[in-house]
Amino acid sequence: MNDLLLRACRGEAVPHTPVWIMRQAGRYLPAYRALRKRYTMLEALRDPDLAAAITLLPLETFDLDAAIVFSDILPPLIGMGLDLTFVPGVGPRLEEPLRTTKGIDRLRVPPAVEAMPETLETIRRVKPILRVPLIGFAGAPFTLASYAIEGGASRTYSRTKALMYSEPAAWDRLLTKLTTVVADLLKEQVKAGADCVQVFDSWAGALGPADYVRFVQPYSRMLIAQLPAPVIHFSTGTGSYLNAVACAGGDVIGVDWRVALDDARKAVKRPVMGNLDPVTLLAPWRELKAHIDDVLQRAEATGHIFNLGHGILPETPVENVRRLVDYVHTATSQA
Repeated sequence: MNDLLLRACRGEAVPHTPVWIMRQAGRYLPAYRALRKRYTMLEALRDPDLAAAITLLPLETFDLDAAIVFSDILPPLIGMGLDLTFVPGVGPRLEEPLRTTKGIDRLRVPPAVEAMPETLETIRRVKPILRVPLIGFAGAPFTLASYAIEGGASRTYSRTKALMYSEPAAWDRLLTKLTTVVADLLKEQVKAGADCVQVFDSWAGALGPADYVRFVQPYSRMLIAQLPAPVIHFSTGTGSYLNAVACAGGDVIGVDWRVALDDARKAVKRPVMGNLDPVTLLAPWRELKAHIDDVLQRAEATGHIFNLGHGILPETPVENVRRLVDYVHTATSQA
């Protein structure tokens, strides 16, 4: 098996830099778009055969060094008692967001085998087929809390912050429940066959450093400390306090495009993942290549996993993805 991703997670020397792409099984692929015309997001997630096929799609097209199970960070909220829908053209919405302490106290803490058995079965189905590591994933407690409270994405996260500041005991109960649910989900993904896991704290950058340390870091640390496989800890907008993110844990720290990768390495002092701006994949090759070269030069060869600074955009040309993957392999080859 091609185990370069796992070796890079451990900071070991590799013959070339491993590369995978966040949301690599997504809407930029024509085959995925065709499937989504027939199935809703939740239908696809709840059909292990379909989810397995989608997981494998990008590996049939590109020479990637890892697969990531087709899933989403938000379905655990359904098992906890929230009404989640994916609205076409809008994104995920919760019909009745968490707005009261009573709502927090009513949340269930179901085991993953009850709440998300389809994702675990998807992992079991794709694992024997793969010749690259399989990545499992889940949302971090803060990011899930923000979705649950806001009802969807937000620019200000004002309701989330208001709850943190005004009801710290309720915030602790909410984050503790979410930590329990996410930890169990990731441990079950590893049992099912995931070789490593990624924790997505996509909205952690909504906070300043002091609030991150007070309201987020303890729960992320509690989560990551329980996980029995290599952990990639990814967040966005946290470049000014990456050291605090690293202190929460993770074998690899995922970095968005807003911070130079060499500065990130100095801050976290461990392997890093990233951090090409996803929009550069829309640029002509000469410009895209220059951005790739900049990432590689700043990253150094050892302890780096090449990825985007966030998920790939739906309008990304497939040929640019192919050229990126092949070029990273060639440019970093030690042969």
